[in-house]
Amino acid sequence: MKKVFVFFQLIPMCTWLNAQTEGDVFFGSPMVHTVKFTFPYSNYIDSLTWSYTNDTYIKGNVEVDGITYVDCGIKWKGNSSYSVPGIKKSFKIDFNEFVSGQDLDGLKKLNLNNCFKDPSFLREKLMLDFLIEHSQPAPRCTYTEVYINTTLWGLYTGVEEIDKTFLNRWFNDKKGNLFKGDPTGDLKWLGSTPSTYYSKYELKTNNTANDWTDLVHLLDIINNTPSATYQTTLDGFFDTPNYVYTWATHLLFANLDSYLGSGHNYYIYHDSTANKMRFISWDVNEAFGEFNMGMSIPSLENLPVTYIPTPSSNRPLHQNMLANGYTQPLYDAVCDLINLDFSIWKMEWKIDSLADVVRPFVYADPNKFYSNANFESNITNDVTLGGMPGGTFPGIKSFIINRRNDISADLSAHSCVVGLQEATNNQTVQLYPNPVVNNLYLNGVTENSTFSIFDISGKLVYTTILKSNNPTIDVSFLTQGIYLTNVKNTKFGTNMNNRLIKN
Repeated sequence: MKKVFVFFQLIPMCTWLNAQTEGDVFFGSPMVHTVKFTFPYSNYIDSLTWSYTNDTYIKGNVEVDGITYVDCGIKWKGNSSYSVPGIKKSFKIDFNEFVSGQDLDGLKKLNLNNCFKDPSFLREKLMLDFLIEHSQPAPRCTYTEVYINTTLWGLYTGVEEIDKTFLNRWFNDKKGNLFKGDPTGDLKWLGSTPSTYYSKYELKTNNTANDWTDLVHLLDIINNTPSATYQTTLDGFFDTPNYVYTWATHLLFANLDSYLGSGHNYYIYHDSTANKMRFISWDVNEAFGEFNMGMSIPSLENLPVTYIPTPSSNRPLHQNMLANGYTQPLYDAVCDLINLDFSIWKMEWKIDSLADVVRPFVYADPNKFYSNANFESNITNDVTLGGMPGGTFPGIKSFIINRRNDISADLSAHSCVVGLQEATNNQTVQLYPNPVVNNLYLNGVTENSTFSIFDISGKLVYTTILKSNNPTIDVSFLTQGIYLTNVKNTKFGTNMNNRLIKN
């Protein structure tokens, strides 16, 4: 079964400049893809277990949306996602492993993730799309329904591999060194000897040359540069303007299984053309506060912009950037993202659209880690479960609403005014036409409700008491731009926000 859905995933500017199309069809196709593994033997579970233990590929055919790719490399992958009970493990596919030149829409590898820490099945897709939509280097994500030897295995996310194809598409360069910040990539200084870092990071490209001097140089800058020259020196070798926005995104999504919290799950690439180190997000499946580092959900929803886990010296990049002039730029980035984009009125349509699409596949998944009721509830509300994988899973919608509201006081102390409070009910108010020029028509309101319009800084520019259920508002006085509207009726518990574009 395939079901159409809308991605609205923006392609980064560098992709247009490169005119590279690898993966555009696969990740841009509005469907849940069908992936079928075929192994020529019945004991494939034993073979896949062996593939994981030995970190090597076994051979099998892979059919994607009706097209068969023969003799692909297939293996189980992951750490905690592998150790969770059950047979629904994550996969890595290498189409090129045994058949030289074979690819899927220009992609040599593809990751299939089992959504083991996400009853909603939405966390990874929503955050990766958000990063990409804001031009932050991150892999593309879609959905796949997986079969093994004709047996339905379940619903997976399909995530792009961080490899030379990815690097060339994002940076128009694939010759530089690519480092993975695993298993413990805390970016601490351990001295100038490259071998000291071999156990903390992985060099993923140019392995024969095995040249770590660029990573060591970056770590030297991060940890040892005097305050007087810190910004100039770091900016000269690290793509700090983009990184500040990536940092801000991880903060808003409370994605703590990252450099922000646990200190890994990222890549750093040495762009050899620009001679800059570029940060790439990776493995965001525990976004929306799922990886809690011992904190309660209210604490995660109120996570301060300057959050660093204790001791702060274990995250020297963030500690030293905050101490050397990057605090206000970070606040500015969070303010920019939260006022228009990290908002229930901006994200709810996508949450509901994705949930509608994956719902039948979630229900059909025989090996999922959570019940259908858990899936439905976690889209909006917190879910607490025992067992493994258990814990408390923040609701997607409730987290966005509470995170945006709770962080407003922190932001206001740094010259950022967060727009009005988010809606907390399911009432629908229709505004049309939108964009609007002169007359705005409202449907779904209650007589005697208060209708208000705010500019994007949160300043009230218009308010009135509605005298009918289908009123007309003259908005010709507004200047062109984006506004927030609010319909409130205390008697009926109405508090509904919408975005309005004035032409």
